[in-house]
Amino acid sequence: MRINGLTLQNFRNYKELNMDLGNGVNVFQGENAQGKTNVLEAMYFCAFGRSHRTSKDKELVRWGEDSARIKLHIERERLDKDIDIFILNDGKKSIGVNKIRIKKMGDLIGVLNIVMFSPEDLKIVKESPSLRRKFLDMEISQLDRKYYNALVSYNKVLNERNSLMKNKRMDRNMIDVYDHQLVDSGLYIMKQRMNYIRMLNSKGKDIHHEITSGRENVEFIYVPSVPYSESMKDDFLMNLSKNREKDMEKGNTSVGTHRDDFIININGVDVRSYGSQGQQRTAVLTMKFASLGIIKDIKGEYPVLLLDDVLSELDLSRKKFILKSIENIQTVITCTGVENIEDYLTGDYRLFNVTDGSLTWKED
Repeated sequence: MRINGLTLQNFRNYKELNMDLGNGVNVFQGENAQGKTNVLEAMYFCAFGRSHRTSKDKELVRWGEDSARIKLHIERERLDKDIDIFILNDGKKSIGVNKIRIKKMGDLIGVLNIVMFSPEDLKIVKESPSLRRKFLDMEISQLDRKYYNALVSYNKVLNERNSLMKNKRMDRNMIDVYDHQLVDSGLYIMKQRMNYIRMLNSKGKDIHHEITSGRENVEFIYVPSVPYSESMKDDFLMNLSKNREKDMEKGNTSVGTHRDDFIININGVDVRSYGSQGQQRTAVLTMKFASLGIIKDIKGEYPVLLLDDVLSELDLSRKKFILKSIENIQTVITCTGVENIEDYLTGDYRLFNVTDGSLTWKED
């Protein structure tokens, strides 16, 4: 999978941009606040229909303009795709794939497969379970449209159940209906998450060994709020029923896949609580590069890899691992120029210089 062409109109600080990406490594180099990450953000938006930096789409429209546009051409082994997105300054958006307007976001996700790695990803290890669930949800949704639809359904039912819990005159029969709907969607979500964790372990073991020169073993352990068993459906329903009075008092749902988590162990120790910052960075790096391999196995081709200002955060051995591992993967890297990245690049690469929303480039 390759991104060939990218066009931006009034997107962030870009008035007009038309560019072709190289098939190998594409380096966007420039000082901070010049627009490097904005290019990656546009690609990410085409993959997921949302920004990774803001929940307000109107912030993507260049100041003083009525709308922004992103056009992107994807070259795939089976069928090329064109994505065309309009974003209005009131936050409304229109998305087309091959000139057909899509009605559901699930029809966009998976058209362009992307794995993104940024300094903020360290939070996946260090902070709340919601970020670890989000990591799983984003990666699995690219691979399984049924999973994405189950997530949408689960969250809709969860919100409706929580609203009902806050109503003292609730219809308890309606709660039973919601409980069964939660379980139906939740079980599929849980099983697919557990399967993805299994694949992370399979791919991640060798990757982590290589990064750490064999000094560390990594293990990912899924922690569902309802223990997995042959009778998990009954157990799920029983736990919802058992916690119903408590849920009514607090006005929320205390049991379900929205409470699940996973643990990252290095040499048998929880890296979130006891790992060094270097170990935490390596764990995230392992997760991201394992995800590349998982997508390749399932989709038959590598996704596009986006590396947003991460090289300056890593030591020499981790930099070398990244740059050695991306030889067959189209990669977009942002950096400030202080990393001397050209000293490490040996294959096909293209260098872009970014200054205040303008690009110049040379081929090497």
